[in-house]
Amino acid sequence: MGSYIPNTDQDRREMLEKLGLHSIEQLYEDIPCQVRLKDDLDLPVPLSEMELVRHMKDIAAKNKTVDEYICFLGAGAYDRYIPSVVKHVLVRQEFYTAYTPYQPEISQGTLQAIFEYQTMMCELTGMDVANASMYDGASALAEAVCMACQATGREKVLIARSVHPQSREVVYTYSRFRGIKVHEVGYDDGRVDIQELKRLVSDDVAAVVVQTPNFFGIIEMLDEIAEVVHHFGGLLVVSVNPVSLAVLKSPGSCGADIVVGEGQALGNPLNFGGPYLGFMATTQKLMRRIPGRIVGQTVDLSGNRAFVLTLQTREQHIRREKATSNICSNQALNALAATVYLSVLGREGLKEVALLSMRKAHYAFEKLISEAGCSFMFPAPFFDEFLVKVPVPVEELNRALLDHGIIGGYAVEKDYPELQGGWLVAVTEKRTREEIDALIREVGRL
Repeated sequence: MGSYIPNTDQDRREMLEKLGLHSIEQLYEDIPCQVRLKDDLDLPVPLSEMELVRHMKDIAAKNKTVDEYICFLGAGAYDRYIPSVVKHVLVRQEFYTAYTPYQPEISQGTLQAIFEYQTMMCELTGMDVANASMYDGASALAEAVCMACQATGREKVLIARSVHPQSREVVYTYSRFRGIKVHEVGYDDGRVDIQELKRLVSDDVAAVVVQTPNFFGIIEMLDEIAEVVHHFGGLLVVSVNPVSLAVLKSPGSCGADIVVGEGQALGNPLNFGGPYLGFMATTQKLMRRIPGRIVGQTVDLSGNRAFVLTLQTREQHIRREKATSNICSNQALNALAATVYLSVLGREGLKEVALLSMRKAHYAFEKLISEAGCSFMFPAPFFDEFLVKVPVPVEELNRALLDHGIIGGYAVEKDYPELQGGWLVAVTEKRTREEIDALIREVGRL
């Protein structure tokens, strides 16, 4: 199909002549001979466009997706239904090619979309202000820890062991190079061990970090945790599942100071792991500590509603030592997907998604216990994800399910050796009764 670079031989000759060179090889004379490639690249023969498309489709067909398989795997990324309008808006050129909207006079659409996203995040979390988005839920959590330490002037953080293990790893990585000391708080019956938390918390603790529903799917008692940490002047950082907030009390109403989470479930597909969307919201008191950027609303010279970047406490705009973070971008396209998704569903639609997921998850849980030989691990309330102990090795179970077109749950023993046989199952609104019954039937056969 020829070269993808549209330069003709004449073009190349003219460029070399302009540079005062005789050949392209002269461009590389400064590179030592010993590191130059001596032979031609071992590349396959060129393909026509039609042949190349067929070849790439053959490669892509080796991947098995949730369009072909029934998915009960969650653990931080969820197979939810995405209305078709989300994709149609995302591929509009004015959004699809958008970069940082430094010039508000030509970026009003992008700025308004971000402003509406921030507003929706505040309404969901019960907080005063949200930023324009973060890279993903894990980095948002780590940034929240750094933010809490800056706000309190303290360097010790307590993080619940029931927080997503990969998010905890990101927190450790961020903290290691900032002098932040992170200590874990264990769990009791699947929830934060309140008695252990009370023993560990003190007036040198910057923040207590929890997740609800936590990694086991269990709903944490935020009010009690907030009372403990606030008594010593610390902050409560909460990581949340945004869909659950349609039916649960907002973390803001429970005393949270900083709320973060993974926004993939809001109109973003699984994408084999990314790109995803992190969200962050906080109180007005901590607004100037928030990383990234905030879009604000104002009026133009004609008195019309207009949008601008109003707060950017990042190293690109102020002195490095005064910056809250080196986060210098946001996931605008992913945040747009979340905004369109929430706009289309509305308050009642999101509540319906949450209730469907919760009811189907409880139906699956009860059937696994009563008909498939599973047993519960923690007697605590959950939302749409739950942990059961299975009668056979988890990996063996998942392999068997895959043979029947079912993607099984997560083996928590990878991260929690003490929970051998633990199987974390997620049930979203997409799962039908027939699919859930098929899962129960196949598990019961093993």
